[in-house]
Amino acid sequence: MCGDIPRPTADRAFFLRVSADIERVKRVGRRRQTPLFNLVSCPSSLPHSRIGIIVGKRLGTAVCRNRAKRLFRELARQVRGELTSAHDVLVFPRRAVLDLSSATLQKVWLDALRHEGLLREKGPSL
Repeated sequence: MCGDIPRPTADRAFFLRVSADIERVKRVGRRRQTPLFNLVSCPSSLPHSRIGIIVGKRLGTAVCRNRAKRLFRELARQVRGELTSAHDVLVFPRRAVLDLSSATLQKVWLDALRHEGLLREKGPSL
């Protein structure tokens, strides 16, 4: 057991953490600005989509930064199954997200993802 390497959890594969990948998305990605966050996305060579959350010290104290990351990680998990495949997405939260209800933030999040074509189209409901 000592030599066994643990397999990455689903979250590890889903969240973008490698600096080179983050820099590539920043450099070549398509940008979308909202009053609550900025979104940068670009195609990737992987079969699944990944999301990275970038929060700088300008957002506030460590408590505020961690809260913003938790909010967006949860939003990302909620749409994991609906994301189109083979895209890398970076989210840059703004201070305003800390003062909103989760329902409002979720609506803006889904609208931004739809606008960028990052959500799968749902089939007709019968």
